[in-house]
Amino acid sequence: MSLIRDLSLQAAKAARTLAVLDTDKKDRVLRDMAKALRNGEQHILKANKVDLDNAKQAQLSDAMMDRLTLNTQRVEDMAVGIETIVDLADPVGIQRELGQRPNGLEISKMRVPLGVVCMIYEARPNVTADAGALCFKSGNAVILRGGKEALASSKAISEILQNVLIEHGLPPELITVVPNPDRKLMQELLEQRDFIDVVIPRGGEGLINYVTENSKIPVIQHFKGVCHLYFDADADFETAIQLLINGKTQRTGVCNAIEGLVIHKDIAEQILPIVSDVLLRHSVTINACERSAKHIARCNVIQDEDFGEEYLDLEIAIKTVDSMDEALDHIAKFGSNHTEVICTQNEVSAKRFQRSVDASVVMVNASSRFSDGSQLGLGAEIGIATTKLHAYGPMGLESLTTEKYLVNGNGQIRA
Repeated sequence: MSLIRDLSLQAAKAARTLAVLDTDKKDRVLRDMAKALRNGEQHILKANKVDLDNAKQAQLSDAMMDRLTLNTQRVEDMAVGIETIVDLADPVGIQRELGQRPNGLEISKMRVPLGVVCMIYEARPNVTADAGALCFKSGNAVILRGGKEALASSKAISEILQNVLIEHGLPPELITVVPNPDRKLMQELLEQRDFIDVVIPRGGEGLINYVTENSKIPVIQHFKGVCHLYFDADADFETAIQLLINGKTQRTGVCNAIEGLVIHKDIAEQILPIVSDVLLRHSVTINACERSAKHIARCNVIQDEDFGEEYLDLEIAIKTVDSMDEALDHIAKFGSNHTEVICTQNEVSAKRFQRSVDASVVMVNASSRFSDGSQLGLGAEIGIATTKLHAYGPMGLESLTTEKYLVNGNGQIRA
């Protein structure tokens, strides 16, 4: 039996052990996982240094280096994320009644785990802890195939989590890291439909497309994050600038960073010089349409076909529009169904924007950086789904379950 088939088979067997594990037991394991991550900080950081040294030699981009880097705070964030999951309600086993049929059959639905989740991701070692903990609490086994850039870090984190599982008498295969990043093994992984129930890729556009096109297993896409901030005609300038600074410059290499700024023509002349000054002071490269460029101190003039880039860097595209209709059209054309934000003091405009925009998260007067499972109360997230089957937006515990029908009768037969 091949390595990948054996890993998948063992994960499927391990997943069955969670069916009889109650919430209290799962929460005790998770608390110990958080504690073990803190205690194993030096082990994790030592492994991460190996990855970082290799990444520097490979001349990875600043955005990739940022995603790859672990430090004391980020290890603590992983531990806190797991502890947050402990405090969340366990969705497994929750029932909702659907009523009684005329023939007396009682119908209900119960939340159940998906089974075996396969995560495929790039230079994001924190995904190992986040996905491991979320899948465990939601009753799923997880197979983690990280990129070669983060392999040492991911293995170090998974070893710590697996040791906790073993201490509690549980199979370590509940959290499995594929030990070899060979692309051929990933292709084989995508063919294990007998054992794996869903694949969730996280990473660049190339990775998402490859997985989607080659998987024989259902895929939940975590597509690129081309997020927009729209300054409505009734925007408060101070609020607008704060949302822009936070969304664009706090962390550039994340999928909820602002990549496009859309401005209503009624305020463009007044606010664009302020926007220009602020962005240039933060060393942001500005790409703008001809209309916007007239009010910007220094920028690159771009055409319509140049919008829609996911820069993942200190760079942004700016578009001036005549109306909200045009703003909505621009976002529909160039957005990626991830996160969109409106800044406005007009409640009617705010509600229209939220109802009209097709994105997994639509915000009013709040930074795009809040489009994150932990910030929205889900605990650590397994990803942000930009497809709509069966999850849309940050995926927490409930998104890692589905429902099955329960039918109770007293001998009914169908005529």
